[in-house]
Amino acid sequence: MPNLPIHLTPIHVIYLIGVVTILTTMVLRKDTPIVCAIFIFIIGIVSSGTVVGGIQSVFRAILYASKEFMEIIATIALITSLSKCLTDLGSDYLMMRSMSKVMKNASITWWILGITMMVFSLFLWPSPAVALVGAILVPLAVKKGLTPLAAAMAMNLFGHGIALSSDIVIQGAPAITAASAGLEPQNIMQIGMPLFLTMSIATVVSAFLLNRKSMVNTSSGTLYMQSNDKVPFTKPSKGAVFIAILTPLAFVIDIVLMFLYDLKGQDATSLVSGTAMLLMIIGSVVGFKRKSLEKVTDYIKDGFLFAIKIFAPVIVIGGFFFLGGEGITYILGEQYQSGILNDWAIWLAGVTPLNKYAVVFIQMVIGGLTGLDGSGFSGLPLVGVLANTFGTAINCSIPILATLGQITAIFVGGGTIVPWGLIPVAAICNVNPLELARKNLLPVGIGFLCTFILACFLI
Repeated sequence: MPNLPIHLTPIHVIYLIGVVTILTTMVLRKDTPIVCAIFIFIIGIVSSGTVVGGIQSVFRAILYASKEFMEIIATIALITSLSKCLTDLGSDYLMMRSMSKVMKNASITWWILGITMMVFSLFLWPSPAVALVGAILVPLAVKKGLTPLAAAMAMNLFGHGIALSSDIVIQGAPAITAASAGLEPQNIMQIGMPLFLTMSIATVVSAFLLNRKSMVNTSSGTLYMQSNDKVPFTKPSKGAVFIAILTPLAFVIDIVLMFLYDLKGQDATSLVSGTAMLLMIIGSVVGFKRKSLEKVTDYIKDGFLFAIKIFAPVIVIGGFFFLGGEGITYILGEQYQSGILNDWAIWLAGVTPLNKYAVVFIQMVIGGLTGLDGSGFSGLPLVGVLANTFGTAINCSIPILATLGQITAIFVGGGTIVPWGLIPVAAICNVNPLELARKNLLPVGIGFLCTFILACFLI
């Protein structure tokens, strides 16, 4: 058994009780912010030894989560502002009309939307891909009869699931995992590819089959998120045509710039979000001329009101789960340098009897635990180290174990299972993140089961 000692404290026990309570509340279809706030308060009291410290911990947790989510909030707000502008101009209809022949029905649309999201995510990462695909393709998908929830599932599973967990183009995830496992990224991508393929295929096929009948929105006669009162589009103005051409062209230029200047992650998201803002301004000027000053202000207010409305409860939820990772230092103080979830993962690895089947199961559980903080990437160094430790201890495949940890950490935390990790897609599609997480749970669970079975043979 590997020597991975960890000292568990009352804070660890309280936090675990909090996680179980929150997950149970979610399963019962109830809101969880009050539960999260209470457990932050209790942990703060135990940590500081005072009620004042507990109260302060609640605020610090919310403040930390707000800072962490601010980039996503701003992105959603600006994309929503652009979407409202395009709808008012009628440009959204013109943009979508060109793809209407390809998206013949809801089922085909689901696959096209998902695959498009996957391709963009592989090259750009999911955050900017959500903004691009959400701004242009989601309105058409809904218009074609796909429910917003089904559209969110497609984007989420293909983007934050398949593309992010494999990351075969940018190779950020395999590089982190491999470095801590003592491997080369190519070892994980090549040896672990059967696991990536099994997880991907099992998840999206089961998601499609399980939800095929409920994907169709029989009442979908309006465009995405707004415009119930919109008059059917008839004659396009010159301004509407100009913006309909400029919008996709601008985003294509963004993609080219990302490749030329090697922009990834936050840099790529910033480029897309800034472009959305400028397009909204140009559209307002072209379409409303003298009224453009007021229109821009209205669009910005509407965008941020929408984003804050979506994120408000998630900020409280995220505040609790950030205690499981690096956020604990800011929330509880410098004396805490290790996230509570990471401590539990290390403890679990150290006390469980080892054989190859147990190791496969433990590696997947630990990957999922580290993903509960909503990051996905924060647990990769740990699963890499454990893959090396377990693989050496029982003489089994280190790349297979590393791949398992990477898949589960990112599928759980990267944005398909925990609601606080899949907010961007939920916000773009205007669906409840808790409902999206519930919809994803069974297909992702089926994917995990199939991957576990294959790993037992490959290990």
